[in-house]
Amino acid sequence: MAVQRVVAVRRLGHTSYPDAELLMRELQQQRLRDEIPDTLLFCSHPEIVTIGPGARRDGVVVPSNYPTTDVDRGGGITWHGPGQLVVYPIFKWDLEGEANVKRITSKLEQWTVSALAPLGIDSDTDERMQGVWVADAKVGSVGLAFMRWVSRHGFTINYATPKGRVETLDGCGLSAGTTTSLDRLGYDISGDDLIESLLSVMSGSLNRNEAKP
Repeated sequence: MAVQRVVAVRRLGHTSYPDAELLMRELQQQRLRDEIPDTLLFCSHPEIVTIGPGARRDGVVVPSNYPTTDVDRGGGITWHGPGQLVVYPIFKWDLEGEANVKRITSKLEQWTVSALAPLGIDSDTDERMQGVWVADAKVGSVGLAFMRWVSRHGFTINYATPKGRVETLDGCGLSAGTTTSLDRLGYDISGDDLIESLLSVMSGSLNRNEAKP
């Protein structure tokens, strides 16, 4: 039987990106010192586009009417804003099947796919780019940063974003309009629906369970 690890879950609500990033860095150091268990943050952010090293290297241009910030996670550009669930796992990745970044990223993608299925959403991964896709539309992004195999950053799921905002952006290797939101695809779900579904399948997907009070 696979080892099951306990996870502390924090629901941060709507919080600024700088505040979330500072908290992630603090928690990562605490996790490295084994002062806290694996910790999972759920939140949303005011609109901001984070620009990873891949996007800076490739010269991806973000329109001037978007607030931006540089980040150190993997991947290109990621839109954040209302109607998007942001998930930050501050995990020590040393369980079975977590031997490298590719496997860890795949685990997070498959966790999302498994969580969307009970909500009636048929999703999958796509060789064009990391993330989660519904048909030919990208609805979720993933990008991590590690320190001695403890992660920061994480993944997003767009469920009801403002029309025309995420769609306008060009991702690394993806044309504008490829990324969208679940409501534009006919699905009516909330951020809380996504959180509860993610937690319900976390044991089977990640060998981790929410710590109970």
